[in-house]
Amino acid sequence: MKFLSLKNLVQSAVNTIKRYPFETFFALAGTIAATAKIELDNLNRVSENWCMRAIMIANLGFLLSLSATLYTQSKSWEAGKKILVKIAAAVIAMLLIFMINPPERQADYTRFFLLSLAFHLMVAFAAFTNKGQIQGFWQFNKTLFLRFLACMLYGVVLFAGLAAAIGATNFLFNFKFEADTYQVLWVWITGMFTTTFFLAGVPTDIPALNEDEGYPKGLKIFTQYVLIPLSTVYVIILLAYEIKILIEWKLPKGLVSNLILGYAVFGILSLLLVYPIREQNENKWLKTYTRSFYFLLIPLQILLFVAVGTRVFSYGITEFRYFLIVLALWLLFISLYFLLFKKQNIKIIPISLCILTLFSIYGPQSAFTMSMYSQRGMVVNFFKKHNGFKDGKLAPVDSTKINMHEGSLGASRLKYFIFRYDLKELQPYFKRDLNGITDSLARIKDEATNLPVDREELRLMKYQWAKKQLSLGRFNDYYYPGADESDEMPQDRTYIFSQNDNVTVIKGYDIELATDQNADTVINNYNGIRITQIHSNSTDSYILSLNNETLKFDPLELVNKMMADTTKMEKYHDPKGKDNHYTPKVYNLPSGLMQITKETPGYTIVFQFSSIYFERSKKGGADISNVSGKYLIKIK
Repeated sequence: MKFLSLKNLVQSAVNTIKRYPFETFFALAGTIAATAKIELDNLNRVSENWCMRAIMIANLGFLLSLSATLYTQSKSWEAGKKILVKIAAAVIAMLLIFMINPPERQADYTRFFLLSLAFHLMVAFAAFTNKGQIQGFWQFNKTLFLRFLACMLYGVVLFAGLAAAIGATNFLFNFKFEADTYQVLWVWITGMFTTTFFLAGVPTDIPALNEDEGYPKGLKIFTQYVLIPLSTVYVIILLAYEIKILIEWKLPKGLVSNLILGYAVFGILSLLLVYPIREQNENKWLKTYTRSFYFLLIPLQILLFVAVGTRVFSYGITEFRYFLIVLALWLLFISLYFLLFKKQNIKIIPISLCILTLFSIYGPQSAFTMSMYSQRGMVVNFFKKHNGFKDGKLAPVDSTKINMHEGSLGASRLKYFIFRYDLKELQPYFKRDLNGITDSLARIKDEATNLPVDREELRLMKYQWAKKQLSLGRFNDYYYPGADESDEMPQDRTYIFSQNDNVTVIKGYDIELATDQNADTVINNYNGIRITQIHSNSTDSYILSLNNETLKFDPLELVNKMMADTTKMEKYHDPKGKDNHYTPKVYNLPSGLMQITKETPGYTIVFQFSSIYFERSKKGGADISNVSGKYLIKIK
């Protein structure tokens, strides 16, 4: 038996670096950038942002360079031409750093993921662009998959061993290795060790792969007895659900889209894994299974189109819904291809998915452009509906003429848009220069750290600025029916008590005092009266002290009292609001029912609520999430 020596390991690493110089360069650059980001965490936001972008470009550069290397290896080109193609791929990857800026544009995280996915798919078929080569294509990707699993196993074991050694030196010799030491260790193991190990196992003899008829027995057992049974269980459940909604004639739940895609992934993966042995006599049943899989996928795709279309028509397009639509169309194409054509080429799966992914990243047809225009249109439509759109620009609305439910929905849509796409995308509808506004807000420093505010805080400041400019200040933004969280019915149902008239008669009272939801304690003085407001987040109660007289107001008491009389409450239920699991159930109550009155020897105090947001669990308990209102005080 020949044992590995240090000399052989070094020589193997050197040979790998010589064979894949561009890939090694990007791996090293990404590793150094990740190390720098760990060291700069929360110290220098600008440098940290550049490190993040460098990490992403290193990932994309590695994949694109590997694709170029594999492609040129499959061609009988001169060495100079091969080098030019590799250099071109590396330059294209490096130029992407000027296009991808996730710290400033949140959507660029998704763009990076899509580019990475497309380049991963490109690696899968880059060496097999000629006709045929199906067996070699399958063997190549099987080898890469198993090599990747081995890399992860070795990397985890190596990290665990070295981390234990560092911990032991800390304990035995009182060394001061900090927590970030382990992070740096993991970065270098995954960035350099596992990457080099993976590259060393990438097949180079493509013709030999085309002649390889070997098939791992363990893979056959895993596919036949795990993946195929799982996909069968999936399809039975989904078809039963489809029959159920046809009988009940109601719209499908949004989560069914994820289940259908899960079934498609399980099924297609299992079919790809058994592709080389489908012609063997003992596996003839695989052809029947393949046809039945794609045939049963078609009615499920109809269900997928209905589920996605329902949300698109109600709440507009988002990136998530765009991808669902594109994947549904792709699945339909793949299903028809494998059902109608006898000569089937499994290379069409990664090739078509790669093209479709690239198609959805940039351009007017991309997910981001189409969803941005759709969501911006919903924001604009809200202002048009409430007379807040003049001469092609957004204008302040009269918030007193908008009920709490409608106003909160508009505020939530505005917040979603700014957080997702940034304030500057509303520039066509503002006269003021939004880039200048953004620069001004970005210069504001955190009072506690004296550092620029973080990205989330900056997004919030942009939203608050726009909300103030458009007179949406009195509305909350606790929900948005177009967001892409799970569409399942929540464990707790959200409700809103909203005052149905915007005028409160205050005749006979001496003091009107607004509550402050964001402050724990507020102190005012009026004609020698010291007025102290206290808001307790732990109990959701409001305490008002007038000199030495103290009163406690608990909105939960009002909520429980009102909700106890379900018959009476239905009279106030807002029929205009969409009463489903996306939105709260809204009750528009007269001002007389939206108040708590209490007496002291010196004062009569009314807590007049304008809105109360709360949740009720299935067991009936209520939890207050937000309250707005004012105190009316009469001096006796």
